[in-house]
This record gives sequence, C-alpha cells and structure tokens, in this order.
Amino acid sequence: MGVHQPARWGLGVAGAGVTVILGLDLASLDETNPIRRTISEHGLGPDGWIFGLGVGLLAVGSVAIGVSLARKRLAGVFGTVALMAWSVGLFMTAWFEKHDWSVGPSTSGSIHRVGSFVAFLSLPLAVVIIARPWRHRERSRATLVAFGLGVCSVLWVVGIGTMMIIGARSGLPWYRVMPLGLVERGLAVTEVAALMALGVWAAGRLERAEPLRAVEEVAARR
Repeated sequence: MGVHQPARWGLGVAGAGVTVILGLDLASLDETNPIRRTISEHGLGPDGWIFGLGVGLLAVGSVAIGVSLARKRLAGVFGTVALMAWSVGLFMTAWFEKHDWSVGPSTSGSIHRVGSFVAFLSLPLAVVIIARPWRHRERSRATLVAFGLGVCSVLWVVGIGTMMIIGARSGLPWYRVMPLGLVERGLAVTEVAALMALGVWAAGRLERAEPLRAVEEVAARR
C-alpha cells in the first residue's frame, strides 16, 4: 500500500461527508432559512442521523489526511494536535445532537456546542501552522491556497468573536447580533476548503516521495 493512500482516502471520505451535509442543506431550503438557521439544526428530527453521518465522514476523512501529513512529518506536533482536535470536535458534534435551548439546557446540547467551538477554532489554527509558507522549502499551489484559506478562517473567527463582544455590551444574545446561519456557513465552507487543500497537498507530496525514494534506493545499491 502506497503511503499516499490515506490522503486520497481522506479526501474521498471527507468529500462524501460534505456532499451529504450539502444535500441536506439544499433539500431543506423550502423549510428553513439558511441565513438564520445553523447547519447543525439538520441534526434535529428523525433525519438527524443523516447529518451525523455526514459530519462523522468529514471527521474520519480529516483524521486520514492528518495521518498522511504526520507520517511525512509535514504537520509538526502542534499542527497534528490541532488537526486532531478539529476531528474530535466534529465527532462530538455528530454524536451529540444540537439542542433547542428555548426549552432549557441539556447535557447533549452542551457537549454539541463545545464540540462545535473546538472544531471551528482548531482547524484555522491547524491549517495556518501546517501550511505556513516560511516553514516549507517546497511551496506548492495547494499549500499557498490552504494557508490563504486558513488566514480567512481566522478572520471569520475573529469577526464572530467581535460580534459576540458587541452583543454582550449591548445586552443582545450573541446569535442575534449577526446572521448566524450565513456566517456559520461561510466559516464552514472556508474551513472545509482549507482542509481539502491540505489533503491535496498531502496526496501530491506523498505521491512524489515514492519515486524519489525508489531513485535513492537504486543509487544506494550501486
């Protein structure tokens, strides 16, 4: 089995998860307002397992991409930990469903919220650490794209934090200060795109490493 396979599998599995979630979003446009309603609200109701499946697939794909990067020492310790934290946060979000806070708090809803925060905060950190251009001698289009999307993700997070502070000072609930559904989708699209760029870089870099290793082995035999 080639060492590039985990990255390819990760891209495929993560892509399948994104397709499932996107399908749910498109299928519910007539019933929900994507500007105000969050993505995780698809987890409520009888079809919630489909949303959980999509998020779980995205988490598994992320782990596979992280394994590929770690095996070639491209992620570093902090980058690997941050990327795994994103995956753990996704698993928490998939397993513990979103709660309707209007009827009071719940343990499952609290864990879901924590998982969401962990995931959304960890991935920008992971991408910026792993793909930062000054760390790698060989720069590729994928690393530059990943780094740019990672920076954009950080800006999304900073913007959300700013809105939360404004809401706290004005006495408004933080989720009413901004179009939460639209902002969350923008952040999610940016972060997933950054993850996929890392996966493309991992698959391409690992695939190129095999011929180089073969050449080195032939040279060593001579």
